[in-house]
Amino acid sequence: MAIGAFLVVFAPLLRFQVADKLVQAPADQYSVAKLTAPNARYFSMRDLKVLTGDLDITVTVRGDVKESKDDHVVWDQFTAASDVTNNNPRISMTQFRSAFNKFNGQGVTCCGTSVDNGEGAQPVQLQGQVFLFPFGVEKKTYQVFNADARKAYDATFAGEDTVNGLPVYKFTQQIPPTVTDTLSAPASVLGMKGTGDIQVERVYDGTITFWVEPNTGVAVKQEQQRHEVLKTSDGVERLPAFIATASFTPETVGNLVQTARDNMAQITLIRTTLPLVALILGLALAVVGAWLLRPRRVN
Repeated sequence: MAIGAFLVVFAPLLRFQVADKLVQAPADQYSVAKLTAPNARYFSMRDLKVLTGDLDITVTVRGDVKESKDDHVVWDQFTAASDVTNNNPRISMTQFRSAFNKFNGQGVTCCGTSVDNGEGAQPVQLQGQVFLFPFGVEKKTYQVFNADARKAYDATFAGEDTVNGLPVYKFTQQIPPTVTDTLSAPASVLGMKGTGDIQVERVYDGTITFWVEPNTGVAVKQEQQRHEVLKTSDGVERLPAFIATASFTPETVGNLVQTARDNMAQITLIRTTLPLVALILGLALAVVGAWLLRPRRVN
C-alpha cells in the first residue's frame, strides 16, 4: 500500500513538475543542415560583377557545453554559401553565437552573443525565439530573432500543413528593408560616373517561412526569400548584393522530420507514458495492499 500510495502521488508530480524540467534543448547540440538556392544573383568580389548561379549553403550548429549553464544553452552557428555553377566557393560566410532559454527557446543575452558577417563579430541583444520554437507551439504569432537583421520580427501563424507525413504548423515572417552594413565600392563598379570609391549601404529584406512540428518546436522545413541590394545615399538601388530563394534540401528535411519524431517519442514518454504507468501501477498496488490487509475471519 505504501509503494502504491507513493506512485499515485508521484504520477502527477512527474507529469506537471518533473516532466517540464526534463524536456529541454540539448547543450551538446551538433547538426548540419543544407540548403539550395537555384538561379541566385549576387555580387562577386572575385569577379567584381553580378553573377547568376546555383548555390549550395551549409549551416553547421555546435553547442558550447561549457557556457551552457543554469537555464540556458549556447549554440554557435556557421553558415557558408558556394556558387557551384561558376565554381566560386565561399561567396558568403557568417557566424552567429547565440544563447537561449533551454525550456522555451527565448533568446538570452550573455556569453558573447554576436553576429560576424565577415567584418568582425558585432555584439547583439537577443530577443524572441532563437533556433527553436517553444515546446507545445500554439497557433499564434511569435517573435523570432533574425541574425541578418539582428532583430526579432513577428512570425505569423499561416495554417496547418504536413511535411513527409508529419503534421506541422506553418509560420511566415516578413523582414522589412534593413541596413545591415555600410561599405565603399568603386564608382565604375556601381555603374556611376567619376572615379574613386562611393559609400553604399547593404539593405536586406525578405520573407522566411517555417514549417514547425508543434510538440517539439523543431522547424523541419524552411524557405528563405532574400533580397539584398547596394544603395547609395540618394536611395537609388545600384547593384544586387544577394537575391535568392533558399530552402532545405530533401535530405535535410527528412533528417529533421526524423529528429522531430524521435523527440516527440521522448516527450510522450516523459509527459504521458511514465506518469500514466506510475498512476495505474500505484492504484493496482494500493488495491492489492488493501486486499492483503483486509480483516480475516477467525473460525
